[in-house]
Amino acid sequence: MRIFWGVAVGAALGGLSRFYLGNLIQQWAGADFPLGTLLINISGSLLLGFIMRYALQTNAITEAMRMTLTTGFCGGYTTFSTFSYDTALQIQNREYGRALVYVGSSVFIALAGVFVGFAFANHLLALRHGG
Repeated sequence: MRIFWGVAVGAALGGLSRFYLGNLIQQWAGADFPLGTLLINISGSLLLGFIMRYALQTNAITEAMRMTLTTGFCGGYTTFSTFSYDTALQIQNREYGRALVYVGSSVFIALAGVFVGFAFANHLLALRHGG
């Protein structure tokens, strides 16, 4: 039951973070390109990569907390369903180049974000182990 409520609270906080941060970024960037969604996907991937690498290499994060942060917060925060919708709209509007840039950026930079998260976690793990 602890994990259930952790995931529920994490998802609520992730969703609220996505809503406010995504809207703030989009207002700043303008409506021409779904930059808010793109940056949420990239930062969510980085965060997920960090948490998973760190949590699975140390006992500093309990399983319940890991589930709260990953399935809960990151699941509520990342927006690949919105990514798909934004891409479909661009294709539907025959903005093929824009759609290609958006898909490529989302996939490849988000994957890079996971690896950067791994590197951050590895650095922190090395510090914890005195190295």
